[in-house]
Amino acid sequence: MSFAYFTHPTSLQHEMGAQHPECPDRVRVIDDFLRASGLLDFARLEIAPAASREVILRAHGAALLATLEARSPSTGYADIDGDTTMNPYTLSAALHAAGAAVAATDLVCSGRVQRAFCNIRPPGHHAERDQAMGFCFLNNAAIAVLHAIRAHGLQRVAIIDFDVHHGNGSEEILREECDAGRVLMASTFQYPLYPGSGTNPLSATSVNVPLAAYSKGEAMRAAVIEQWLPALDKFAPQLIVISAGFDAHRDDELAMLGWVESDYRWVTQQLVAVSERHCQGRIVSTLEGGYALGALARSVGEHVKVLIGAD
Repeated sequence: MSFAYFTHPTSLQHEMGAQHPECPDRVRVIDDFLRASGLLDFARLEIAPAASREVILRAHGAALLATLEARSPSTGYADIDGDTTMNPYTLSAALHAAGAAVAATDLVCSGRVQRAFCNIRPPGHHAERDQAMGFCFLNNAAIAVLHAIRAHGLQRVAIIDFDVHHGNGSEEILREECDAGRVLMASTFQYPLYPGSGTNPLSATSVNVPLAAYSKGEAMRAAVIEQWLPALDKFAPQLIVISAGFDAHRDDELAMLGWVESDYRWVTQQLVAVSERHCQGRIVSTLEGGYALGALARSVGEHVKVLIGAD
């Protein structure tokens, strides 16, 4: 198989309260949709391992890991911030989410598969080196990028983030790698919107494109054509890691952009084309946001169709 699909049961056990939008059903509806549509018939199915302490500490400080371990409750909930909460399964879910990104990177970088999608939660791109925040505990995509560089010796890795919120944690963690020319980060996001960052990028190799509220997919497509693609072709990545958020969809109530499923198909097609030009098609994609469940499932379906070459 040239495509791997990662998930883990703890993604369904971590939850932050009955009304919280970052809920277990997010993973469930994606998995159901991909199976019902036959897309996983094309996949190498993998149960995510837990990330090791070594790979986590490439991206995060030991104090953050110690804090998460200390706050992990045996029952009930423990608050991290106003919208980020741990239950007894959260730490395990976070470790397996990060582990999915690492194991996917191993499979792709070793040539055993060409591309991988990680249907995992909690998401990660807001988690900074020393701070969990914004529904995120460990930064799955940043951990994958650093693993590709440290363990596989890659010299140029691109991280692409099309979540509706700016990936402040990824940008902060990967700043030194960007400054050294080993990482290029390209993103679109609604601005102003949580976390309020991204308009003053931390590195010259951050291609951040803020999008106005109520703009539609055409604005994203222009950003990709005019800004992402020239930067990516100049950078010539050896691997692309995607922070795949689907909350810019017009049905998603946590933001105010107007993308539809075809926009997610289109942006994935552009990234696959870049990967074919520069890195033998190698892509690792990991789930970030997306809270309108039907739109989430359909949009991920379009994303995965392109990754497996079915569209």
